[in-house]
Amino acid sequence: MKIQVVKSKIHRVTVTQADLNYMGSITIDRDLIDAANLVVGEKVQVVNINNGERLETYVIEGQKGSGEVTLNGPAARKVQPGDIVIIISYALMDFEEAKSFKPTLIFPNEKTNTLN
Repeated sequence: MKIQVVKSKIHRVTVTQADLNYMGSITIDRDLIDAANLVVGEKVQVVNINNGERLETYVIEGQKGSGEVTLNGPAARKVQPGDIVIIISYALMDFEEAKSFKPTLIFPNEKTNTLN
């Protein structure tokens, strides 16, 4: 049996921009992508702490060290710059493997979106 488990989580970052006219996705600072063990193009769930919205999109690479977290396209309607979000990715794995799997969880500085 396979189950879906949390693979990576960026816990509480601040949305820096919302760009309705972009094709779609979430742009994330490359430092955060690497630290969270995410892959460009990977599907993620974005949970907005401010308004309770939950959405799914995919990761695109932002400038390294910029602190950028931008929701693009239709997702821009679900956030405002300054909102706090949690970004989560999941992996499908065997039930027994999942019992011992350890996800990558990072806790950036909520004001700057940088790693301490």
